[in-house]
Amino acid sequence: MIQEYFKLAFKNLKHRGVRSWLTLLGIFVGVMAVVSLMSLGTALQMAVSSQFGISQTELLTIQAGGATSFGPPGEGVVDPLGERELKAIDGISSVKRAVGRFIKPVKIEYNDYVAFSFAADIPSGDDGDFVYEQMDIKPEKGRLLEDSDSGKVLLGYSFYKDKMGFNKPILPGRNILINNEEFEVVGIMEKKGSFTIDNSVMLSTGDLKDLLELEDEFSLIAAQPISKDYIDRAKIQIEKELRRIRDVEEGEEDFEISTPDSALDSLNGILGGIKAFIAIVAGISILIGALGIVNTMTTSVLERKTDIGIMKSVGARNEHIFLQFFIESSLLGLVGGIVGTIFGLLIGILGVAGLSNLLGADIAPSIDMMLIFFTLVGSFIIGGLSGIVPAMNAAKQNPVDALRG
Repeated sequence: MIQEYFKLAFKNLKHRGVRSWLTLLGIFVGVMAVVSLMSLGTALQMAVSSQFGISQTELLTIQAGGATSFGPPGEGVVDPLGERELKAIDGISSVKRAVGRFIKPVKIEYNDYVAFSFAADIPSGDDGDFVYEQMDIKPEKGRLLEDSDSGKVLLGYSFYKDKMGFNKPILPGRNILINNEEFEVVGIMEKKGSFTIDNSVMLSTGDLKDLLELEDEFSLIAAQPISKDYIDRAKIQIEKELRRIRDVEEGEEDFEISTPDSALDSLNGILGGIKAFIAIVAGISILIGALGIVNTMTTSVLERKTDIGIMKSVGARNEHIFLQFFIESSLLGLVGGIVGTIFGLLIGILGVAGLSNLLGADIAPSIDMMLIFFTLVGSFIIGGLSGIVPAMNAAKQNPVDALRG
């Protein structure tokens, strides 16, 4: 019996043509926004996470504040971090190790082409091992930099795979010019999925300082707590020590201390706000779609008064008429949900592909089948609820008056 209601509902929707599709527009837009947002949201979070290029969360990053220009950490700051701050941080009881890092923009020449990127230093000894471990750097081709290396560099994966505008990949054993100085490539790093690391150049600290004539003014200082349980304590102690030696009051710090987790929390908060805004837009679209279904079904009742009268005259009861219009409005919502889901998934897949190409990361589209299921069920229910009043009006029609109308 119920199958007949659905068959008749499909037939009526098909006959209404353009009006039915226009009614679906609001539901379609709302569902498309929700599905595409959820598909892109997870991928975007993965992409953002990969850009930190840090494999462990037990790390504190200290940077000087007051930047006056765009660029890598430490560029354009009023009072940069130096040996004084590094020694103070390294002497704190809750800190196991502190390493100063240099990250600077450089010009790279190869195969008669020129590109611009960032160069980072690799310290010698245990500090170098610490940097490799924290960034989870492994060689894809060749080897990593060693303490005895001079005039040699380690390149990010993009120089090998994406050619970085040099028209051909750079392989270990080749020579490149960095700021007009020649260096031998000893290795290519494994792909990290981080735009920063995959496009970077690694040199020994001595080579980078000589090349750029750097003083001991660090781009950042990486501090490792003695254990993950000491992260908060280490952060408090570092803040207190830096306020003392830099002579600043609490609340007026000219430096920033962050962890990968805290940075991710901030970014996730921003993404959450974007999601909330899109959810509001989607909700408004769905509400407009629901009102459209009410209007369409009300018009349908008026147009089909004669049909209602005939159905009642041959024995159809009020509940039969109600079910017919209720199922019809539910199907309007469901079809809108299906079309919106299909387009939402397409937008999500294309968006993830574009994001992967832009950042050079391997990000797979996230398809949540439970989300799709509940979205379609919700669309069906919204359509049904929107059609309750028109369906009740249809069921209350007097057969004699309906036949006259």
